[in-house]
Amino acid sequence: MTIGVIKPGLLTTVQDRGRYGYAHLGISPAGAADALSFRIANLLVGNDEGAPALEMTLIGPTVEFHSPATIAICGASCDCKSGGHSIPLNAAVDLAAGSVLQCGNTTDGARAYLAVQGGFSVPLIMDSCSTDLRGHFGGFEGRRIQSGDILQIRADKKGETGRLHVDRLNELPATGPIRVTRGAQHDWFSTETYQQFLAAQYRVSEQSDRAGLRLKGEPVIPRESKQLLTDGIPLGAIQVPQDGQPILLFVDQQTTGGYPKIANAISADMHRIGRLRPRDSVRFAEVSIVQAIAALRAQEQWLRSIFSRG
Repeated sequence: MTIGVIKPGLLTTVQDRGRYGYAHLGISPAGAADALSFRIANLLVGNDEGAPALEMTLIGPTVEFHSPATIAICGASCDCKSGGHSIPLNAAVDLAAGSVLQCGNTTDGARAYLAVQGGFSVPLIMDSCSTDLRGHFGGFEGRRIQSGDILQIRADKKGETGRLHVDRLNELPATGPIRVTRGAQHDWFSTETYQQFLAAQYRVSEQSDRAGLRLKGEPVIPRESKQLLTDGIPLGAIQVPQDGQPILLFVDQQTTGGYPKIANAISADMHRIGRLRPRDSVRFAEVSIVQAIAALRAQEQWLRSIFSRG
């Protein structure tokens, strides 16, 4: 089973849940930026939730299916059509051989995901099929897809499709502050400065990418000038460079850095960060480690409860 790429879209890559355990080698996790939508798309078509799928950024691709396929598109709303008919989001859809799928601009978020029953057949490198754009490996030849590419589908792995209770997608918070815990160098900042950081509204810069979201707003300045030896960086860390404009490190992040980390986004809100577009506004709210764990546990329970089979 194959899919031909007619138009690649703005930035379309093969991603799975990420490449973990290699930070000591300087390898970023990569993986789906909006992992929650990615997982839902896979579960809809009966795949393992971590099966390789296409991540579409801002403008989706146009692809031709050379064999019959079952697909699902989840994440940001986008105008997807095949044969002149709209393709619904958040549902398993059967396409005939020869079908051409056109995915347009995303309208309410940065990314959408195209999962195909069976999953994309790409090499497993360091326990992951995700594309590492900076390292030029993983995914499809270590790069974004291009016109003329032929993508292979695993024809031997077919599961039972799922049906999503779409009305329950609104149960997770989609607006409001991104929740954070205190960062490793939180004590470098005065109480007043930290509270200023939490109260401020930032705008996502157009210089943002999968490696990090550069934020523009009220500068956050440490109470004294210090030099930090290169330090390990966890996923979701919020660094403060010398200009005081925070950088939220994301899935293609570097694994070490020398800027102080004032806070860290919690795992349960990482999918919301993956949905942010340039010029979107973002705020932060502090929670405890216990609250962060509880939020992630509740999210996992919610994910298991929104499907029915058949």
